Amino acid sequence: MAGVPAGLVAAGGLIGGYGVARWTKRRPLGGVALAAAGAVAAKGWRDKAGNGTAAALSGLYVAAFAGSHPLAKKVGAWPSVFGVAGGVAAASWVLADRRGE
Repeated sequence: MAGVPAGLVAAGGLIGGYGVARWTKRRPLGGVALAAAGAVAAKGWRDKAGNGTAAALSGLYVAAFAGSHPLAKKVGAWPSVFGVAGGVAAASWVLADRRGE
C-alpha cells in the first residue's frame, strides 16, 4: 500500500463493494470486496496514526456502509455510496493520511 492513501482504499472499497454486489447480483461478493479494502485501509490507518485512530476510522467505515442504505432511499443508491465514500476519505485525510506527507 506504499504511497496509496488509506482513505482512497476505503472509498474504493465502499464504491467497489457496492458495484460488485450490484453488477454480479451477489451481495456476498460485494461484501468480500468491502471487507478486503477495509482491512487494507485499517492497516494504513494504524501505520500512520496508531491503533485508536485506526479503530475510529474503521468504525466510521462500517457506519458509512450501514448508513448508505437508508440514505439511498432518499437520494438514490449511487449518490449515497459516493457521498459516504467521500466522507470516509475526507475523515481519513484529516486524521491519518496527511501525516504521510
